[in-house]
Amino acid sequence: MTEVKPMRADARRNYERLLEEAQRAFAEHGVEASLEDIARRAGVGIGTLYRHFPTREALLETLLRARFDAQAERARELLAHPEPLTALQTWLGGLGDATGTFRGLVELTADALDDESSRLHASCHAMREAGSHLVERAKREGELRPDVTTNELLLLLHAASWAGGHLPGAGGMHRLLALVFEGLRAS
Repeated sequence: MTEVKPMRADARRNYERLLEEAQRAFAEHGVEASLEDIARRAGVGIGTLYRHFPTREALLETLLRARFDAQAERARELLAHPEPLTALQTWLGGLGDATGTFRGLVELTADALDDESSRLHASCHAMREAGSHLVERAKREGELRPDVTTNELLLLLHAASWAGGHLPGAGGMHRLLALVFEGLRAS
């Protein structure tokens, strides 16, 4: 069994600076932000960035794993909510907030759900699985149309995230989700 050595203090500082600058760069420029720019902002060479994160997806996965894991945990907590459809809408809104932080992330996560080779697949899959329990509960209790699938809801969320960014003012995605949910209620 291979032993994982702890990072040297300077390597740890570089790693943390790279994550901080990647967070800023992806927020400013989307998921296609320049890796060279991230390294420069962090005060390291591009080789240092690639030693820590061999691909753009590896860097994004490191930044997003905790966020996605928190969304999966939130779905499990919302199973106790007394109103299943409200719980589902709350979870999807939070998921939209989590994935809408970087331009292009919605598409990346949608692709990662179906691509088992993606570094983001495991976190995205766990999040979808946790959310599917909310969907099934809302259908079982007659609050959600029985023909709606978790994947369809995630696609609608992605559409609302994209379109909401083109509406004036804040909260566009949440407004669009509210409109979508009016049409998804079981009659």
